[in-house]
Amino acid sequence: MLAAADRFETYGPSHLTVLAIFVVGAVLIVVAGRRMDGTAEQTVRRTFAGAILGVTVPLQILQLTPDEWNLQTSLPFQLCDLAWMFAVHALWTRSRLTATITYLWGITLTTQGMLTPDLASDFPEARFLMFWGMHLLIVWASLFLVLGLRILPTWHTYRQTVAITLAWALSAYLFNVVAGTNYGYLNRLPKNASLLDYLGPWPLFVVLEIAIVAVVWALLTWPWTREEVARAETA
Repeated sequence: MLAAADRFETYGPSHLTVLAIFVVGAVLIVVAGRRMDGTAEQTVRRTFAGAILGVTVPLQILQLTPDEWNLQTSLPFQLCDLAWMFAVHALWTRSRLTATITYLWGITLTTQGMLTPDLASDFPEARFLMFWGMHLLIVWASLFLVLGLRILPTWHTYRQTVAITLAWALSAYLFNVVAGTNYGYLNRLPKNASLLDYLGPWPLFVVLEIAIVAVVWALLTWPWTREEVARAETA
């Protein structure tokens, strides 16, 4: 058990520090992305991908060790556990699909986890470092790919993202039923306060969350599709 002083406090000193680091990093990474081209861009993209691997893989392996193992949290079934993999692929290949997935998941779902984290461990414990390292890198990657490098979403990649997300949700839900877990918060509300608390009981909050997310993703996609049309008309 963690002592009270060692427990993470939402909007406490460590939380506010990480959020400040995130904001500064987001600005810098978008500005840097706008100024890159050619060989320099590829080098930075692939270095960024390597950095994500260097942070996430060891920390996810650590969760599987006897001292850290917890069936409820250790398996890589959360959406963020897939998001960093898509981010690495998008950074390495410039894939429009995986860039769109990283962007839509990162801007909406990963940031929700950052604002209302379901986290007990505080700095400098391994779970704290893993949680924030993964979340910050995913959102930074999403901003770098779309706002910085301009690998823009389309309605086709939007629909693909929705389909992939529904497939993950169904798989995670079925595993939760069998194992008694709550990956993705698909079977019950998280213990800590979150926006899901305002959407009613299960399963209503899951249905409403899916509908709201689909609409928000469409709104996040629409401006970029307008920009693509405008470019085509002036070409």
